Parts: sequence; C-alpha cells; structure tokens
Amino acid sequence: MHKGRIEAFSDGVIAILITIMVLELHVPKSPHVGALRPLVPVFLSYLLSFVFLGIYWNNHHHLLQAAPHINGAALWANLHLLFWLSLFPFTTAWMGENHFDKVPVSIYGVVSLLAAIAYYVLQRVLGVDVGRDIKGLVSPALYAAAIPLSFVNRWIGLALYVTVALIWLIPDRRLEKQFA
Repeated sequence: MHKGRIEAFSDGVIAILITIMVLELHVPKSPHVGALRPLVPVFLSYLLSFVFLGIYWNNHHHLLQAAPHINGAALWANLHLLFWLSLFPFTTAWMGENHFDKVPVSIYGVVSLLAAIAYYVLQRVLGVDVGRDIKGLVSPALYAAAIPLSFVNRWIGLALYVTVALIWLIPDRRLEKQFA
C-alpha cells in the first residue's frame, strides 16, 4: 500500500479533531472584553491540545516518511492511534469547561498516555528504528505520573502535560536524519 493514503487519511482526521476543538470556544454574548474571562480555561485547554495534536501530526508525518512499507498491521496500528487522538476534543472540552478540575485533568492524562502508547505501537509496527528514544520514554512516564498527581494537585498534572509539550516542541531530528 502507498504511504500517501494513510498519511492523507490521518491528516484529515487530525484536521477534523482540531476543528472540533475550536468549536468549543463559544462566542460571548457580550462585546466587552470581560466576557472573555469565562473562556480562559477553555482556551488554555484548547491551546494545550492544539499543540499536542500538532506534535502528533508533525511526528506522524516524519514517521511515515521513514517507514519502509505499509501493511494491514500498520493500518490497524494507525487507527489505534487515531482513536486515542479522537478523544482529545472530549477531554479538552471537559477539562476546560470544568476549570481544570482534578478528574478531567486526570482523564486527560489517561488519554494522553494511551495516545503515546499507540504512537509507540505504530512506530514498532512500521519497523522504524529511532535509536535512543529519550523523549519517547520520558513522555509516557510523565503522563503516568501526572494521572495520580492530578488528584493531589491538578496544577501538578497540568504542569507535567505542559512539560511534555515543551519537550516535543523542540523538533526531533532523528527521523529526518534517516531519510535525508
């Protein structure tokens, strides 16, 4: 199977997920700047998830470029990843609408952890060797720590999610080196 098909489908799904998330930013009924105040948690949760989906989109592209071939197992592994990513709009909205309450923040971590695991599975199924994957090991560990720590203090969980996003904002050049 040609890699372009799986990439185009995945790009479309991720674009739809981002669109769904932005639709949760409801326009205030008032023209005053103060009317935006209740939207701050919703916007911040959207921003975090937008960054995560952008990171997945970027790395997914590089991963597919480095993949030697696509087979049925890769299609299923890709769908597995897209399933967990498709839950981001729900957990994002739940977390923002509830002002980062500990339960939605924790569930956000569960979905993030399962998406990270699904990405790892896809990477393995595609047979792409990324070498020493420090980011790939640290990220799930931070998600796993954030889940219970969110019940202790929701800001700790959120800080760990932001840390993961910041880690991945620095481009990962390992895959680019493989096909350069």
